[in-house]
Amino acid sequence: MDHVSFLQEIMATLGCNAQRAEGIAFVVLQELRERLQPRDAADVAAQLPRPLQQLWLEDGREGRPISWRYAAEFVGRVRYRAVLASGAEAEHAVRAVFGALQHLLESPGDEAWAVRGELPNDLTALWRGASDAHGGVPAASR
Repeated sequence: MDHVSFLQEIMATLGCNAQRAEGIAFVVLQELRERLQPRDAADVAAQLPRPLQQLWLEDGREGRPISWRYAAEFVGRVRYRAVLASGAEAEHAVRAVFGALQHLLESPGDEAWAVRGELPNDLTALWRGASDAHGGVPAASR
């Protein structure tokens, strides 16, 4: 999967345009990166196409502490940073990006499995349920 396909998947799931999909992807990728161990975050970055690597690595800090966020805080931060109307909309956006990222990371090394192993149980449930991102939650604000 390339950068364009990644964004198209998010656009289709959320019913938004490319600019909005990229903005939401940026926020979710940044929040996810901050939640992973630096080594795992670097492994994910290595699997991403160049444009997504730039989104993933932007504002990264070497030696940063891990943000031990659970699902409610993770979704809340996505809602705030992506300017989404509700928690349900933010959760839908997180699932959409997680689903597209899982498709992107499908590989012999299965980096998606490593990401899942780093997350707390409630955030793992969002990661696992990402394939259900097409469910009936309002489309992302355009």
